[in-house]
Amino acid sequence: MSDEKKLKKLEKKLDALEDEVGRLRDVNDIRKLQYAYGYFIDKSQYNEVADLFSDDGEVWFLGGIYKGKKGVERLYIERFRTQFTDGHNGPRYGWLLDHPQLQMIIDVAEDRKTAKARGRSMMQAGTHETAAGQQRQWWEGGIYENEYVREDGVWKIKRLGYFPHWHGSFQEGWGKTPIDFIPMAKVCYPEDPLGPDELIDPAPRLWPATDVVPFHYEHPVTGKPIKIDNSRAREGFKD
Repeated sequence: MSDEKKLKKLEKKLDALEDEVGRLRDVNDIRKLQYAYGYFIDKSQYNEVADLFSDDGEVWFLGGIYKGKKGVERLYIERFRTQFTDGHNGPRYGWLLDHPQLQMIIDVAEDRKTAKARGRSMMQAGTHETAAGQQRQWWEGGIYENEYVREDGVWKIKRLGYFPHWHGSFQEGWGKTPIDFIPMAKVCYPEDPLGPDELIDPAPRLWPATDVVPFHYEHPVTGKPIKIDNSRAREGFKD
C-alpha cells in the first residue's frame, strides 16, 4: 500500500474516531442536562428548570401540552411554584419532592443536532407533619420520552414528554389507588389560566391502566420496531 493510501486510511479512521468521541460527549452532556432537571425539580428551583428548555420547547404532562417558553413557564413557574412553594423559587420547610432520573437510553441523531431519550422517574413526595399546608405523602412513577436540540453548541430540552403511570399514598400503597387519582387536563389556556396550550389525544390513563409509552428506538437486537399491544391495558376502566 502506498504512503498516500495509508494516509487517507488513517484520516478516515481519525474522522470516525472523532465522530464517535463527539457522540459520547453528546450523550454525556444530555444525561447531565436531564439529571440537572431532576435536581432542580427536587428543590423546586422552577426558574432554573425553565432555563433548560429551548425557546420552542414543550412539556407533555397529565394530558396536556405546554408549548414554547411561555407554556413551559406557565406550568413550572405559574402553576407548580405557586402550588408547591407559595411563589418561592426554591425549597420550603417540610416539603419533599425527590425526582430520581433513572434508566436513561439516549440516542443522538446522525447530524448530532438533535437527540431522543427514554428514561424513568420514581418520585417520593409529601409534607412533614410540622409543615404548613395539606398533610400528604405519596409515591409516583413515570416514563420519559424526551427530545433535545443543540443550539449554539449547547444541548437543551426540546420536548419533555413525562407520562406518570402510577401514584400511591404512602399509607395505602399503590394497590388501593383510586381510579383517576390525578385528573387529566380538560381545559386549555387561556380558558384555564394555568392550563395547557393543547390536549393530548387520546388522553393518557393512570394506574391501574398499564399502557406502554411508544419507544423512540428499535429493538436493540433484532433491529425491528418494537410492537406495542395495549389492548388489555385498560380492561377495568369504564369510560
